[in-house]
Amino acid sequence: MTAACVFCRIVAGHAPADVVREWGDVIAIRPLNPVTPGHVLVIPHTHVADVGELPGVSARTMACAAELAAGLPAVNVITSKGAAATQTVAHLHLHIVPRTAGDALPLPWTPGQHSAG
Repeated sequence: MTAACVFCRIVAGHAPADVVREWGDVIAIRPLNPVTPGHVLVIPHTHVADVGELPGVSARTMACAAELAAGLPAVNVITSKGAAATQTVAHLHLHIVPRTAGDALPLPWTPGQHSAG
């Protein structure tokens, strides 16, 4: 655990969170600012900075995310590595983002859904 890490504090029970599901080594919580209804974060108990640090931890976290995603008809599973990729918390976490037709959530690889800059 890293004391300065908000996700480590949540995993340790030292910070509040709306827990959706728990496994022995991974937790799923609702984010403070969900982008769609049902949006959750899947977070390993082990502090790793990002998806590239410990592949086994990343794989286990993805397996848990896949369990949640399996029950949804349409979903994005997203993680980021580094500030340039929009990572804001340096603790691996996967976003499970349920989608519906016409929800207009912009993603950079979806033609016509993001503004030209």
